[in-house]
Amino acid sequence: MKAMVLAGGLSTRLYPLTKTVPKPLVPVAGEPNTAHVLRYLHSFGIDEIAMNVHYFAGAIEQAFGDGSRFGVRLHYLNEPALLGSAGAVKQMEGFFDDTFVVIGCDDLTDARLDHVVAFHRQRGAIATIGLIEAGDVTEYGVVILDERGKIVDFQEKPAKGTERSHLVNTGIYVFEPALLQRIPSGEFFDFGKNVFPALQQQGAPFYGMALPDAYWCDIGTPAEYRRATNDLLTGRLRLRGAPKAEGVSPLAIMRDGVHIEGPIHIGRGTDIGSGVRILGPSVLGNGVLVGDGAVVERSIIWDACVIGAGAVLRDSIVGASYDVAPGASVIDRVVANESQPAGN
Repeated sequence: MKAMVLAGGLSTRLYPLTKTVPKPLVPVAGEPNTAHVLRYLHSFGIDEIAMNVHYFAGAIEQAFGDGSRFGVRLHYLNEPALLGSAGAVKQMEGFFDDTFVVIGCDDLTDARLDHVVAFHRQRGAIATIGLIEAGDVTEYGVVILDERGKIVDFQEKPAKGTERSHLVNTGIYVFEPALLQRIPSGEFFDFGKNVFPALQQQGAPFYGMALPDAYWCDIGTPAEYRRATNDLLTGRLRLRGAPKAEGVSPLAIMRDGVHIEGPIHIGRGTDIGSGVRILGPSVLGNGVLVGDGAVVERSIIWDACVIGAGAVLRDSIVGASYDVAPGASVIDRVVANESQPAGN
């Protein structure tokens, strides 16, 4: 099978973290989330994958190359202007000659994709959405199914007590190539706003499959990003084909008197100063420098940061190459550089 990873968005919900780092390169426990997505697809036998890029396109292509590191062949669609989720897939119409999968670069899941594909084929569907049950759906669009899983209606962000379903869209899709004939060329077109409502209104063979035992998280907000990271570190989520998230790289440097408590990830080339205290779940990426006596509690530190001596980080996220001053306190914050360094 073939797949497409949607990776062209600006990810404004993660600002300021994504002011200088594109969404596909947002790290989750030491790996860009898109690396987790590529391994996930490969684990189900998918080895031909298209990916649309736009924002920091060059950095994304450099990071993932031809895809061979993940057991796949990557084909890039570099969009000069974004044409929406459906508009992007439409541009790859010639690439898809059979049932195919579409997934977002910000999806983190262990859902049985093979089960979704089998369900799709058994129903003779033109489109199938993977669905997850959420307790509070007031911030989601919910999907209403009939007894065979056919989508009969949508309900957008229902007030509490008025919801007709607790099933929400994961952004994991299985499509037939015939679906692409319903998408206009050269226009901005979105699956959620344009394609799916039309399929439902026309009574097309459009289905949703509930995934009751699956884990799913959209890492596109700071709160959900933290949740996904913590779930990986604590073992609540184990990703197919991915290296172990929790642990200390053998290429990290640990000075005297470092105290670690709880699940952590410390990347290669990271230098932890004397007397530093780290309380998990926490992530310190690659090439991080932590000064003597600093404290890191339940925080995520991206690559190449400098944490000054005696600084305290608690319940915070620190973006790539950011410097925290000696003795500073960063409590319950998201901090990041907001412009590219000179020469980049």
